[in-house]
Amino acid sequence: MPPNDKVIFGATVTVINLDTDETRVYQIVGDDEADVKSGKISVQSPVGKALIGKRVGDSVSIVTPSKTVEYEILKITFE
Repeated sequence: MPPNDKVIFGATVTVINLDTDETRVYQIVGDDEADVKSGKISVQSPVGKALIGKRVGDSVSIVTPSKTVEYEILKITFE
């Protein structure tokens, strides 16, 4: 099984919003490195928690204060 088979701490994840078709790239980092503007999200954030352990092709539902967002994982890399 390749090491980039699933989302783990340090992974860079490309997702697509299933409602808007907008793609986003997130890097899963520690709380002290998190910077949403540069695409770095905390492993403890709702998005980070939802993505950890998922694989390419998986869909995730992320509940935000305003709505529930559905993403599909397109790519997982380690940079």
